[in-house]
Amino acid sequence: MSRIPSKSLNEYPWYVRFFLKRQRRVYGEILAPSLLWGRLPGAFVGMLGLLGIFNSKRYPVDGRLRSLVSIRIAQLNGCHFCVDLNAYNFLKARGDEARAAAVADWRDSALFDDAERAALDWAEQVTERCAAIDETAPGRLREHFSDDEITGLTAWIGFQNMSAKFNAALGAEQHGFCDLRQQSEDR
Repeated sequence: MSRIPSKSLNEYPWYVRFFLKRQRRVYGEILAPSLLWGRLPGAFVGMLGLLGIFNSKRYPVDGRLRSLVSIRIAQLNGCHFCVDLNAYNFLKARGDEARAAAVADWRDSALFDDAERAALDWAEQVTERCAAIDETAPGRLREHFSDDEITGLTAWIGFQNMSAKFNAALGAEQHGFCDLRQQSEDR
């Protein structure tokens, strides 16, 4: 149960209700974070705009890699909703269930390639200790990614941290897309 109750649908502005009704058609129900973000209509619309940019075909980081690092960010922030949704998105983007389940153990798993390891390491550094980022990290990233891709990956990591922290703090319930909750403990 979310720590902040949702409003009745008619209390949300029409454009938020439009999105919530569309979400119900797509997912079978309105997702808890949308009801929470909907309390801040301007921020909600801004967030949806950013998601549109991140999900464009021209964005420099593909959806599979974004979803993979998002699972790890969600695990580190204790956002079970985000682990659930991002594991689902990873599988939709042609990721495999074994890697989705092994994200918490990426350092010791042979399932991840060098580019994924560099991205996951960067995601952990930005999430856990941004002020003390290892100076060699950008060099390791450049072995696999262009400067535009690194910038895009970092923007995505920042966005996912905001989202995961918001959802975890307010107790957004998981939807049941892809249950990797047992993997969400910080290791």
